[in-house]
Amino acid sequence: MDNRTFRYSTLLVEGLQITQQSSQLTFIFLLTVYVFSMVSNIGILIQILAEKSLHQPMYILFCHLPMSDIIGATVLIPRLLKDLLTDPSERYITYIECVLQAFFTHLYGTTSHTILMIMAFDRYVAICNPLRYPTIMNNKMIVKLSAGAWGAAIVLVGILIGLSVRLSHCRSVIENHVCDNPSLFKLSCENTFINNVYGLTFTVVLLTSSLGWVVLTYLRIAMVCIKSKHKATNSKAIKTCTTHLTVYIITIIFGFVPIFLHRFSEYTESRKFGNVMFHVVPPGLNPIIYGLQAKEIKDKMLKLCVKKVNPS
Repeated sequence: MDNRTFRYSTLLVEGLQITQQSSQLTFIFLLTVYVFSMVSNIGILIQILAEKSLHQPMYILFCHLPMSDIIGATVLIPRLLKDLLTDPSERYITYIECVLQAFFTHLYGTTSHTILMIMAFDRYVAICNPLRYPTIMNNKMIVKLSAGAWGAAIVLVGILIGLSVRLSHCRSVIENHVCDNPSLFKLSCENTFINNVYGLTFTVVLLTSSLGWVVLTYLRIAMVCIKSKHKATNSKAIKTCTTHLTVYIITIIFGFVPIFLHRFSEYTESRKFGNVMFHVVPPGLNPIIYGLQAKEIKDKMLKLCVKKVNPS
C-alpha cells in the first residue's frame, strides 16, 4: 500500500493513567453522572416537546442545549467506562470509530458555544425589543438560528477532522483517553502545519466570537435594565439572564481548561481530567440550573412528580 495513504485499521488508546482502586471509584462516579445526565436532559426535552405551553422561542431554542449535552456525555463516558474495565494493553478502537468519536467530541464543544450564542440573541431581543419580540422571533427565525448553530458547527468540525483524516499514519497509539483532532493528526509523521493553523484559528475564532457576542448582548441588556423603571420587568430579565450566563460561564471554564493544558505536555493527566470534566459537569449541571430557574419548566416538573405520587 502507498505510504501516503497508509492508515492503521485498529488503534490502541492510552486511556487514563490511574490506579486500580481509583479506577473503580471513577467507574462508579462516571456511571452515576451519565445516568443522571441522560435522564435529566431527555426528561427536559420530553417535557418541553410535550407541553404546548412551553412551545415558546426561548424553550424551543433551549431544547438544543440538552441535545448537545447528550452528545457530549455519550461520545465519551460509555467508551471511558468500557476502557476502565479493560486491561490497558487491550484498549483497542477501530480507526473509523476513532474518527467518529473525534468528530462528535468537537461537535459537542462547538455547539456548546453556538447554541448559547443564539440563546443570548433570544434574550437580547426579548429584553431590548419586547414589543417586536413575537415578530422577530417567529418560526422562520427560530429555524434559521437553529440551523445556523448546528450547520456552522458541523461544517467547521467536518473540515477540522477532514484535514486529519487525509494524513497517512506512522503510529498506532492514541496518546489520550479519547480520540480528538490532535490525537488523530499526531498519528502521522507528515507535515501537520495546516492542521495546527486551522485548529488554532478555529479555536480562537470560536471563543472570541462567542465571548464577544455574549459580552455585547449582556452590555446592551444591562443598559436597557438600568434605564428602565419597571422593577418587575428588570427582575424577570435578570433572572432569565442569570441562568443563561451561569451555564455559559460553566461552559467557558470547563471548555478552556483542557484547551489551555494541551499546550503543556507535562500536564497530560491534568488535561485528561479537565477534558473528562467538560463532558461531565455541563451535561450534569445544565438541566439542574434551567430546571430550577425556569419557572415554567419547574412548575411542570413538580406537577408531573405530584401526579405520579398521587395518581388519583
